[in-house]
Amino acid sequence: MRRGLGLCAAGRRVRGIVNWLGKRDNVTPEAAARLEEFFERFADGSRPLLLLDYDGTLAPFRVDRFQARPWAGMRELLGQIQRQGRTRMAVITGRPAAEIAPMLGLNPPLEVWGLHGAERLYPDGRRELEQAPEATQAKLEELREFLKRDSLGGLFEDKANGVVMHWRGASRQKAEQIERRTRELFEPLARMEGLALLDFEAGLELRVGRNKGGAVEAILAETAKDAPVAYLGDDLTDEAAFRAVQRVGRGGLSVLVRREWRHTAADLWLRPPPELKRFLERWYFASS
Repeated sequence: MRRGLGLCAAGRRVRGIVNWLGKRDNVTPEAAARLEEFFERFADGSRPLLLLDYDGTLAPFRVDRFQARPWAGMRELLGQIQRQGRTRMAVITGRPAAEIAPMLGLNPPLEVWGLHGAERLYPDGRRELEQAPEATQAKLEELREFLKRDSLGGLFEDKANGVVMHWRGASRQKAEQIERRTRELFEPLARMEGLALLDFEAGLELRVGRNKGGAVEAILAETAKDAPVAYLGDDLTDEAAFRAVQRVGRGGLSVLVRREWRHTAADLWLRPPPELKRFLERWYFASS
């Protein structure tokens, strides 16, 4: 029998895959206890914090990212949680923050930390962006102009705080070639002040600014210490956020949302969309 929600500890292989969220069959005791303990904390009247990645978590991946619409039922569930007025929600994404509101279609829009956390877009439209040193910005601009002329066979994405090369959808041989050429170009530049490489599935980014872990830490600094906190994400870039949630020592929950298991620091594993939907339904009822 295939089961869909896994409980794992950071740095260890998953021991059990369970099917939880209202169903008691096939539930490992550890997973059931972990989740029950988390949602029981909602009863003390605190304001829970729900942090969400977008691509691969709330929506399936698409080569054309503007076609990545939320899984069926996600928009409605998030809207219900939002209308309760109790949960603070934020999206933490590698996208520019302005792209999320039109995709989710919530009113009012959610707070969004874009560019993996280097950009913050408030629901009222205020925007903050981390700035790179002048010499670093100049080097990034030089690299942008080069990649506009020669995209190395991949899909070049220009961001306000960096440059990105994608090879999702390419054949294995072509993807390996694009990755090799990209690393040869990006890795020497990553030694410059303020620049860092960010690996993600089917791509590589050379960037400045905080990562998703830094975004989680900034949000937690504004959050009551007794608030239940969960972060849901799928990609390698979400691992920093998983670890940031675990470091707070307040019973936070880190959740890998993926159709296929991979090694992770997350506490739990959900397969989207059905198990993600049940998790959000449970969140809604726990918050009622």
